[in-house]
Amino acid sequence: MLYVDIPTKAQIDRLIAARGDALVSFFIQTTPETQHIGQARITLGNLLKDAEAQLEAVGTAKRTMWPISEQINDLLDDDDFWNKQANSLAIFVSPDRLRTFRLPNHLTEMVQVGDRYFTKPLLRSVSSQNHAFVLALAENEVRLIEVFADLPAVEVNVPDMPRDAASASGTSNVNSRSYSKRVGGAEGQNVLLRAYCRKVDDALRPFLNGRDEPLILAATDPLLSMFRSVTTHDNVADEEIKTSPVRITPTELAELARPVLHDVQARKIAALHERFEALAGEGRSLTDVADVAKAATLGSVDTLLVDMDEVVPGTVDKTTGAVTFDTESTAANLGVVDEIASRVILAGGTVVAVRKDEIPGKGSLAAILRYSV
Repeated sequence: MLYVDIPTKAQIDRLIAARGDALVSFFIQTTPETQHIGQARITLGNLLKDAEAQLEAVGTAKRTMWPISEQINDLLDDDDFWNKQANSLAIFVSPDRLRTFRLPNHLTEMVQVGDRYFTKPLLRSVSSQNHAFVLALAENEVRLIEVFADLPAVEVNVPDMPRDAASASGTSNVNSRSYSKRVGGAEGQNVLLRAYCRKVDDALRPFLNGRDEPLILAATDPLLSMFRSVTTHDNVADEEIKTSPVRITPTELAELARPVLHDVQARKIAALHERFEALAGEGRSLTDVADVAKAATLGSVDTLLVDMDEVVPGTVDKTTGAVTFDTESTAANLGVVDEIASRVILAGGTVVAVRKDEIPGKGSLAAILRYSV
């Protein structure tokens, strides 16, 4: 069985805001295949040694280091934890607390030590469309399927989800020819089906509230157009799986959804590129790291695209945003781009973690500004 717990925006915001004398961020590749998980545990043990060396190099007190090492070693000894994994594992640990996130995407293995957490690799999990939900909607059944780019799909149990259109309307079927006010014939059938769609939407609301993943519809008309007309969700994908989902397995639905997921991401990136180019003439598009750092410090960055894998060693002045670049990453210079991303998010901006070739100019980052600076 696969286990995934993708962080919410609120959880990421808390990680970004955290500050301390010793905050350590681990990223390792894992596997849902329990018999092969041993290598991930070995990797984490080696990265812990690296983290301890970095902390010692900057004079961290033993009483601060010891709780960090103890928490990681406890995790290493927890067989139940390692038997429930996905493709990557992110670990954020301070002397007081350890938090883990099991992720579907493949992250570069690393450890970063500093006075804040290194969160940029985690942003890929929430900013790229490698995760979605498929609503398989038919008159006689409704299911919610969770879809990942690299993991098998799973059916999600949604509380209060109606079983079918008939049970949602309290009738034996929705095709009755008897009339009660408007409920009868074709017109009455449409009334009941639309009410069914509203009940499905109501059941989904608490589950999807606050989530950014696209909701892909697998249905045929009239239910397809009816659900679109009544839904309260903002992230319903424009593309759809226009077929009856009855007797289609979650795995098959995931295969049909992945091209839609790819198109959603491609259009999102294309729209950002178009916006970036359109604002260049107004001085509201930047690709120079030093310029973007100053803009982020002023709170003027609306959207930031960053390379999800690259680490740019250095520091950013807290007041002016001036950048000092270094040749190696240490506990004292956690990463320029990560610090910029943190400032953008804390100022209410959006950060999109992508591959380098998806960034305008193919550099470390690109920024769209709220106003020119």
